Amino acid sequence: MAYYCYMLKCKNGNYYTGWSKDPFRRLKQHNAGRGARYTRMNAPCELVYAEEVPDLSAALKLESKIKTLKPAQKKSLISNPERNQLPKITALSKARSKKPKHFTVLSPGRVNLLGEHIDYNDGIVLPMAIDRKVTLQVKTLKEPVLRLNALDMDEKVELSLEDLDSKTDLNQQPLPPFALYPAGVAWALKAAGLPVSGLEVSYSSDIPMGAGLSSSAAVELGFALAWQIAAGWEIERMEMALLCKQAENDYVGLKSGLMDQFSVAHGVAGHALALDTRSLDWQTLRLPPDTSVVIADSAQRRKLTESGYNKRKQECSDALQILRSWCSDLASWRDVDPSFLEAHLAEMPTDIGKRAQHVVGEIQRVQQGCKCLEAGDAQGFGELMFASHSSLKELYEVSSFELDSLVEVAASLPGCLGARLTGAGFGGCTVNLVQKEFAPEFIEQLSNQYTKKTGLIASVFECFASDGARLLND
Repeated sequence: MAYYCYMLKCKNGNYYTGWSKDPFRRLKQHNAGRGARYTRMNAPCELVYAEEVPDLSAALKLESKIKTLKPAQKKSLISNPERNQLPKITALSKARSKKPKHFTVLSPGRVNLLGEHIDYNDGIVLPMAIDRKVTLQVKTLKEPVLRLNALDMDEKVELSLEDLDSKTDLNQQPLPPFALYPAGVAWALKAAGLPVSGLEVSYSSDIPMGAGLSSSAAVELGFALAWQIAAGWEIERMEMALLCKQAENDYVGLKSGLMDQFSVAHGVAGHALALDTRSLDWQTLRLPPDTSVVIADSAQRRKLTESGYNKRKQECSDALQILRSWCSDLASWRDVDPSFLEAHLAEMPTDIGKRAQHVVGEIQRVQQGCKCLEAGDAQGFGELMFASHSSLKELYEVSSFELDSLVEVAASLPGCLGARLTGAGFGGCTVNLVQKEFAPEFIEQLSNQYTKKTGLIASVFECFASDGARLLND
């Protein structure tokens, strides 16, 4: 997914420089008073320059460089057809603005490298979108219905987009669980005032379901993007992620945090994403050089709405309330000092205290992990992954015999830098950071030794950081 560095000519004749994945949408935001303070004071603005760059890091560097140019130099850059790609991307934008009747959407899964169970506790998380994905073949319809064909399940269902609250199909039967996710997205989009047109969607996935790789978020963002393309409306990707989270929280009934939907919406190839779930600020961080990310699916499944996920979330809320009884200034877990927690730990119920220890420790591990990625310190990052798993096992108590076995075997293999459960736990997958030269042998040995230890067959595969949900060929 491309990034662009752009220039706007403001009402006062000066130039404003910024970056965006969609400079036309960003122009509308500036002129609507939802951009920078400078453009709010000097609107309306005109888009006069756009240059495509490969990633966010390049966009930020080019933005900084252009800002140092004098006005005459900026004018020269604007008039340079080899640099100013505005005519080209204008033509592409017009082509994309036509509402297609048939199109394909790709929506990736995600793996969380570090920072588990803190996205709903105001922490910073370090996920990445992966090259496993949901593929949606979409056909627009005139009637206000949603026709779903879940190819992997060999199940079909039709529902009215005008009767989403009932959670029933056209025959007034309760919606099957798989249909709740797209129906919930339609419900959230409509509640936000966004038009939702009729669609017929056949979709399949190579993301293991129930494995902690966000197959549900991939479905949610895929359908949200499909409705955006079909109807032609525009919103920021973060807003889209938030609406999909609302669908999962309030329609499906799983009180998840934002990390999954954010990752699927904002993925950048070759990069991890550091999301501050309190401020919603985020940045990309390059993955350590000469390393591979390997996922191991334990073959043990869980259903989050039937597991201890919601219970853990409530325990975290209870723990914070208890800590506030000793310090009323604690706005969130980010304000809890480890020494303060340690001083009061003996006064807390045992389970509640364990949850608190994990959250505070995991927040610190992610902060250290960001520094490791910035420095290219794969060894240090791997050690934090091992520590995270230990905490999830002993303090948050969301691991399992199968997940622990995968981590123990991985730790004994050559080239393994770090391993931990990923996702909510209670089953699912582990994520491993492995020296690239050892990856093929690591995959074979982890699979074989896990089967010997558990009798189960794990699916072990290398994955790569991917771009977020997108129109095919976008």
